[in-house]
Amino acid sequence: MMPLQKLLLNINRMRKTLVICMASLIISAVSLSGQQSADISVLANKPVCDIQPTMWGVFFEDINFAADGGIYAELIKNRSFEFTLPLMGWDEVSQNGSGRLLPTFYSPADDINPHFLTVVVDAPAGTFGLMNDGFRGIGVRNGNSYNFSVNARISENSGIKMKVDLIDPKGGVIGGTEIIGLTTQWSKFQSVITASRTESMAKLRVLFSGKGSVDLDMVSLFPTDTWKNRPGGLRRDIVEKIADMRPGFVRFPGGCIVEGRNLTNRYQWKTTVGPVEERKLIINRWNMEMQNHQTPDYFQSFGMGFFEYFQLAEDIGAEPLPILNCGMSCQFNAGEVVPMTEIGQYIQDALDLIEFANGSATTPWGKVRVSMGHPAPFNLKFIGVGNEQWDEQYIERYREFEKVLHQRHPEIKIVSGAGPSPSGKLFDYAWSELKKLSPALIDEHYYMPPSWFMKNATRYDNYDRNGIKVFAGEYAAHSREAEAPESRNSWLSALAEAAFMTGLDRNAAVVNMASYAPLLAHVDAWQWRPDLIWFDNLNCIGTPNYYVQKMFSTHKGNKEIPVLNAGKPLTGTDSLYASASSDGSTGELYIKLVNTSRSAKPVRMAPEGYSFQKMGVIEILTSAGLYDYNTIEKPKLIYPVEKQISMEGKKLSVTLDPWSVNVIVLKYKK
Repeated sequence: MMPLQKLLLNINRMRKTLVICMASLIISAVSLSGQQSADISVLANKPVCDIQPTMWGVFFEDINFAADGGIYAELIKNRSFEFTLPLMGWDEVSQNGSGRLLPTFYSPADDINPHFLTVVVDAPAGTFGLMNDGFRGIGVRNGNSYNFSVNARISENSGIKMKVDLIDPKGGVIGGTEIIGLTTQWSKFQSVITASRTESMAKLRVLFSGKGSVDLDMVSLFPTDTWKNRPGGLRRDIVEKIADMRPGFVRFPGGCIVEGRNLTNRYQWKTTVGPVEERKLIINRWNMEMQNHQTPDYFQSFGMGFFEYFQLAEDIGAEPLPILNCGMSCQFNAGEVVPMTEIGQYIQDALDLIEFANGSATTPWGKVRVSMGHPAPFNLKFIGVGNEQWDEQYIERYREFEKVLHQRHPEIKIVSGAGPSPSGKLFDYAWSELKKLSPALIDEHYYMPPSWFMKNATRYDNYDRNGIKVFAGEYAAHSREAEAPESRNSWLSALAEAAFMTGLDRNAAVVNMASYAPLLAHVDAWQWRPDLIWFDNLNCIGTPNYYVQKMFSTHKGNKEIPVLNAGKPLTGTDSLYASASSDGSTGELYIKLVNTSRSAKPVRMAPEGYSFQKMGVIEILTSAGLYDYNTIEKPKLIYPVEKQISMEGKKLSVTLDPWSVNVIVLKYKK
């Protein structure tokens, strides 16, 4: 009998071979016509419908260290000692000194921020203190400045001095400062540290000399180079990567974060606004969710709260789409539901959020927004009720939300949901019940294999054009994976999504919003993959899926244009998928062509209806390997390139690379 280990190895090899063969069969349906050109008609002067400005957006959820340790630029983990274990992230250090670290409660207790740290110091000749390892290290760049701050006080008769250093993994100092003027009263102290070299795994060390005790709270370190240079703001490179997509909306804060593992753990927006030191930290629901990727140090400080989400959306010209808890926790976890007699407080949270976003300074919540530095309204137009809840419990709670919101705020468009799956009993039930109500959009989710996305490019062809609109709120093709975190973002997954997205594009009369999910992931602290953007402490990269999203969102247009082959849409015929749109403001025609075959595909098209300039541009995204992917080390292995193309009279001929996503841009005159 074959040894078990060898048997398992052979089975694994057979499975890998089968996966590769199946993938090739799925995506290389090479037509019998060989290299014969596909003739395409592009009816530029016969638009089908308007494309909403919100068509392509982004979905933000605090998973994979997306907020703390990610887009929120704070570099210190557990800065206020409020984690379940108050010293998590901190280590004791000494240099010929001794002492103790004592987590302490405020007296009287502060419900929002009850802990601080008492450091007892006995170091008349040496030093004693503590060190923070950041979020899987602290990334600093040579010559860049970092704002250090701390709330501190010393005991009476203490002659304590404080020194703060950034150190490398071997203990070498790469920047430092001293804090002077400590008194027996709580005060905030600030100083600037300049890094003398680049280091991705630095630590912050705080050392004390002398004898006595010192109390510490809100120990913080931020780069001065934040997005829009806002103190205590967002990480510039990550925001820039999102902004480059020119998204039509930002959905926040999730996702399952909205629901919580139980209702106590749900996202409560009111605790995330106001001064950061008054925002109540909670444990992140993703910290122990994935058995193979548990992160017990994953908490939510809410330094990036609802104000910052609204501000981010405004900064990048996107509509904010907040999603609120509907009185239900995650049905995959505790599945708690609020009795209908108590649902009023959840509805009131929605009403108060609208007031926070749009209310005047004379309203209670509008006043909070103004106090945070934003006198003008955020012009909120959408609000989501629930994340991906299902069955009767959701419908009866959604019904109450809709009744009140329509009465009090008819100007707000409500987003409802069809549950966690793209089909089946629960999906059908949600649609049948919601059709009896009046949400503006129904959120559909699909995390499926690449083959599903290619087969479902026609998914919305037969949806009611006059019915409730669709929000494709969470989707991603889940393909083969390897050890590297970024590996699941393969070229095959991106290619399949592009084919599917032509179907969303062609059905803009039905689909008004769409967003890939999740958005962000730290390579050293992820729970879920694939993800659109990967980052470490110093770098941020776009995946192949990111570049597909960007190609579609930056060539959105405002009118859907028919693209026909033999009088029918291209939805996989000869492995080709197509959609088109025009932008009346720029005078541009965008033709999106996806070739899912291993063979090059000649295409001949006749853009009709306008006079086009002779020269145009084609943007091409392709890779020689279906399972290729970008990494932090090789961020542009799969990256779009631009080429000039020229019209031949009134026709255009191009040859599409194998396994490629293409966007053709032609200028026209009306």
